[in-house]
This record gives sequence, C-alpha cells and structure tokens, in this order.
Amino acid sequence: MSAVLDNTLGAPVARVEITPVLEMRNADKIYSTGTFGGGQLKAVRDASFTVMPGEVVSLIGESGSGKSTIGKMALHLISVDGGEMLLDGRDVTTLKGRALRNYYTDVQGIFQDPFSSYNPIYKIDRVFDTIHINYFPKVKRAEWTERVQDTLRSVGMRPDDIMGKYPHQCSGGQLQRVLIARALMLSPKLLVADEIISMLDASTRIDVLNLLVELKQRGLGILFITHDLSLGNYVSDRVVILYKGRIVESGNTRKVFENPLHPYTRELLASVPDLDLTWEEAEALEAERSARLAGRCLFHEALPNALPSDEGLFEVEPGHKVGCFRLGPEDPCPLQLVQLAQAA
Repeated sequence: MSAVLDNTLGAPVARVEITPVLEMRNADKIYSTGTFGGGQLKAVRDASFTVMPGEVVSLIGESGSGKSTIGKMALHLISVDGGEMLLDGRDVTTLKGRALRNYYTDVQGIFQDPFSSYNPIYKIDRVFDTIHINYFPKVKRAEWTERVQDTLRSVGMRPDDIMGKYPHQCSGGQLQRVLIARALMLSPKLLVADEIISMLDASTRIDVLNLLVELKQRGLGILFITHDLSLGNYVSDRVVILYKGRIVESGNTRKVFENPLHPYTRELLASVPDLDLTWEEAEALEAERSARLAGRCLFHEALPNALPSDEGLFEVEPGHKVGCFRLGPEDPCPLQLVQLAQAA
C-alpha cells in the first residue's frame, strides 16, 4: 500500500495495489508427438494473462486452441514447460509434494462431465467425506455436517434433496452444484470452470451461470473456459481469445465483442447469429470491418521492429489488446505481405 496526494484537497489517500489471483507469464506447453516422441507440438505458446479477485475471465476458442490445456496448467494437472505461473504473486510453476497439496486449498476445478467426477458405487456424501478426512481431520463430525449443509444451501440446494443419494439418482445440474459446493468447502481463491455447462439442459445452464456470477461477487476469481461466445459474453468481465495455442486478442468483454480487431475474433463473432441485425446488416458490418483492416496488422503497425515469430499483444485502446494478424505460425501477417509486394 502506498500514499498519494489527492489533487483537490491535498489530503493523503491510500493507493492499494491488488495482486492477481492467477498470473500466467509467457507460459508454454509442449507435447511430444510421433511414434517415438521425436516430434513436438506447442499446444500453448507465450500465454500471458491475469485473473483478479472477484473477476471472471473467459478463455474462448475452438477445439484445439489450447484453452483446456491452460486450464489444466492452472490446476497443476500438467506441467508448465516454459514461462511462469503465479498465485497471489507467488511462483507456483513447479510445486510438488505438500506444497502442491496445499495449492489445492486455493485452486479448485470443475469439469465438463459432472457424472465422470463421481464414483457410481458411492453416495454423494463421500465427496465431502474425502475433503473432511484429507484437509479438516480435526473438525468434529457434527460441525462438519453443518458446514456441508450451509455450503449446499449457499449454492441453491437443499441438503435433504442430495445427501444420501447415488450419482445416478441426481441430475447433471445437481451434480455440478455439488462439485461447486465441494470446491467452496476449501475456501479457494480461484475456480477453474472448464466447459461446465455444455452437458446441461438449457433450463439448468442459466442457474449455474448465475451461481458463478454470485461467486464472483463474493470475491472468487474464476477462469471460465468455453467455446461458446454467448456464454463468455454473459458471464465474463474480460475475455482471452485463443487460436492454435496463442492469444490473439484479449480485454474487456464489451470492448472486444463490440470492436473485434483480430481476423479470428471477427470470424468467431460473425458465426454467431445476432437477433438485433438482419443477415444483410451483419454481412455489411463484417465487410466494413474487413475493408477497414485490409492489408493492416495493428500489432506490427505499433511494433514495426517485431519479427514474424514474435508473440505478444499490443494495447490498441485501454483494456483491449491484439496480437499479430497472422492466422498460423507459418503465415505472414497482412502488413508484411503488403511490404513484400511493395518491395517487389
């Protein structure tokens, strides 16, 4: 905390620097490929972003874009092969043993298929019993039962409707809420939600999304992973657009969605029907955007000395960053193509 002078009264006021819950710094993930593992696939390249307390950040992209890989890195399910990962400003890139076990009191994950997270031969109660045994062994049974019931109520569930039942006796929406309640029992700082509503029916989806918004308002940082732009628009404060393992655009959700700059972001948004526009109006809007950016690359216009292989983002406006306009690791960007044509 530092003190600064108020411009009007000259009185000292406190300036508080808020530390991100999660920070990725130039993070890479490399997989071995080929029969004998001789090849390499860079599934995530130079990923840098933050998740603040009380904020939902959506990772958005098609299958294979690297969004779930980043989620697994955040959950320490796979290693970070390059760069750094920080939790509350602490480097947690290479945690092991007890330190990794303690990490899961701060970071919890919820996944796409709620049914796969349960052992079908055990009742729902076992989910909470496991946490009790491993993390809170000194808490008396009566007190623990009360904590579980209070937490279930906090996610909109009646304990009597769920406790004592087997997973197959519950709906997908109920099972996802139980998993959220399980995560909350550890009082985490970050929740990684990977496609958590894609297998739920439409009537249940909005309830789970609203629950995430409520958890955000309680101060929880949420990394929301989805391929659905409408969901990202509904629930997130900021979005990170991924293409082939790299971040191509990021920023305030409204700014990115109302003024998409990278060709891939524009392509994604153009594929989503807009009820406020006719088909002709939507096509005209996209044509205008394409014409305005034709032959340009905002990244290289701002950073003319950047090499084709450089990764990173440039802030084109406050709260809105964009990367090079090339659409693949081997493709030159539009600006470089124009420069080559002029040189010829």
